[in-house]
Amino acid sequence: MKIIRIIVQIGVLYVFFLAGEFLQKQLQLPVPGSIVGLLLLFALLLLKIVPVKMIEEGSSFILAYLPMFFIPATAGIMNHLDMFSGRGLLLIGILVVSSVITMAVTAHSSEWIASRSKALGNRRTFVPLIRSKKEKEA
Repeated sequence: MKIIRIIVQIGVLYVFFLAGEFLQKQLQLPVPGSIVGLLLLFALLLLKIVPVKMIEEGSSFILAYLPMFFIPATAGIMNHLDMFSGRGLLLIGILVVSSVITMAVTAHSSEWIASRSKALGNRRTFVPLIRSKKEKEA
């Protein structure tokens, strides 16, 4: 019975994909139809028109097998190894430099947002989830 429920929920997700593809073609949007379908699903989940239980198990099932969908891309790279031969150190260097740049930009952006928030006085206070006995008694 659980398998049937998962299949039906994956079918619901596929319907949202098809709806997104249809809307993208009809409205000639510059965004892929799968993204339009994802945004449509997100909006309906936010508005609670579509309950989370309607897609929960099916989406968890798909997410569990997500790495398997990257295998064709990896196999495609194996067909073009001649493009990468002799450039291994260069590729490793590019990966390291791009990772460092990404971390630096993220750190500076976070600091800038925090300082701007502090300057504007919009700092939110953190309320701890666990309170001491004294606070509970008061």
